Amino acid sequence: MPSPGEGTMAQPRLTLSGVVKNYGAVKAIRHADVEIHAGRVHALVGENGAGKSTLIKIISGATTPDAGTVTYEGAPVTISSTVDAIGLGIATVYQEPQLFAELTVAENVFMGREIVKGGRVDWAAQNARVADLLAALDLPAKLTTATVGDLSVATQQQVSIAKALAGEAGVLILDEPSAILTDAEIDVLFGIIRRLADDGVAIVYISHRLDEVVKIADEVTVMRDGSTIGTHPMEDMTVRRMAELMVGEALSEHSGPRSTPPGEPVLELKSLSRSGSFHDVSLRLRAGEILGLYGLVGSGVAEIAECIHGLAKTSGGEIVVEGRAVAPRSPREAADAGIALLPANRKTEGMFSFQSIAFNVSIGHLARLSRGRAFVDRRRERSVVRDLMKRLAVRATDENQHVGNLSGGNAQKVMLARQLVERPALLLLAEPTQGVDIGAKEEIHRIITDLADSGTAVLVATSDLQEAQRITDRLLVVRAGTIAAEFGPDARQADILAAAAGDQEGSATA
Repeated sequence: MPSPGEGTMAQPRLTLSGVVKNYGAVKAIRHADVEIHAGRVHALVGENGAGKSTLIKIISGATTPDAGTVTYEGAPVTISSTVDAIGLGIATVYQEPQLFAELTVAENVFMGREIVKGGRVDWAAQNARVADLLAALDLPAKLTTATVGDLSVATQQQVSIAKALAGEAGVLILDEPSAILTDAEIDVLFGIIRRLADDGVAIVYISHRLDEVVKIADEVTVMRDGSTIGTHPMEDMTVRRMAELMVGEALSEHSGPRSTPPGEPVLELKSLSRSGSFHDVSLRLRAGEILGLYGLVGSGVAEIAECIHGLAKTSGGEIVVEGRAVAPRSPREAADAGIALLPANRKTEGMFSFQSIAFNVSIGHLARLSRGRAFVDRRRERSVVRDLMKRLAVRATDENQHVGNLSGGNAQKVMLARQLVERPALLLLAEPTQGVDIGAKEEIHRIITDLADSGTAVLVATSDLQEAQRITDRLLVVRAGTIAAEFGPDARQADILAAAAGDQEGSATA
């Protein structure tokens, strides 16, 4: 392990200069410059799609840059694989522990780099080394022989850190390490991070939670639109200032006030809760209104959407649809209650990629499209599907084309078409434009607005801030499992992001 304070604020341990990475026509990183120093906690922040993940992949050897230079302790290096990165002393700990649940802690820590003596694994030496590593992380030595699958998620994460340190890590990358931890576990993690920095390890800390960045980091690099736009000492930063830098001056415009006033309440949540995910969530959505639920990763937005649509059970509170209390235990029950859903992950939640467009659109409406509830009326099915394809501008040869052969945007529109065979009173959209191109995004936004104009109540659950502000009439910010703020259409993006990231001043209604 590096000696305490080695190289601190002198020669950087790791430097990236002029780094560029493209995936076809997509410019994942336009230009990145970063200096990481020993004995420091260096935060990396930016909105979704800003380039953070790609930059970390380059440092950790998961991908290679198209241009630019990387130096380690002053010497140019080529990191072509994760093996190269580990060989240099660069280790990465991800949000979800990358461990083998059926193996012991010691076996996981030394996987692929076992201590061998006389042609055999020296278990005693390995266990002794692991016990020392665990002690440095305030974990008992008895865990050395414990099975990883029997440990808590927080302890598994600490084992992942021990595994990184076993390789004499000089640079430790922590990617969203607090997303799955409780507040008490985060405090423990921060204590470990600070001790490691004091011992001379260079820490790279990636997080959406800007209030945590303020607490733990010494400096922060902000990324926007694939570029690093500056590195700042943390004493000069606040949550709000980081949010402003992340958003920049090029703020997206709201689509403008809609002329159709909202009608009667269609959906009400009354102190809705789900143990471990969210609590005391209350809202009211009216006919013809587009209401947004926005939050960062782990905020609880996705889980709220799942409970409304019967994908998960609530532990308290009430869901009321058009004046009637409902408790959907499945998507089918939610649909029967008048709730239509466009899921976030279309590939695993409802899309039949090896079936036709017609099959995917009609599968949830066979009773409506059947004659005498016995046989599907193919002529009627074809007419309905073709009409929806035209309305939603689905680009395909015809309704018989397999959905798996469509672009992401067109596949998403097919999933949306399924919900529109019968105009829903309530449409729940989870990440409605995730993974689609800009043209398809604009078309989907138009469809959503048209639906609301025709009287449908639309609830949009999204982690895309620009989308959330652009298409919604009101926006509720979810943080730490509850509604932290409400914003109108004229709110500043920086204020919304600050509220979502933990700025207490941003928690007021705007």
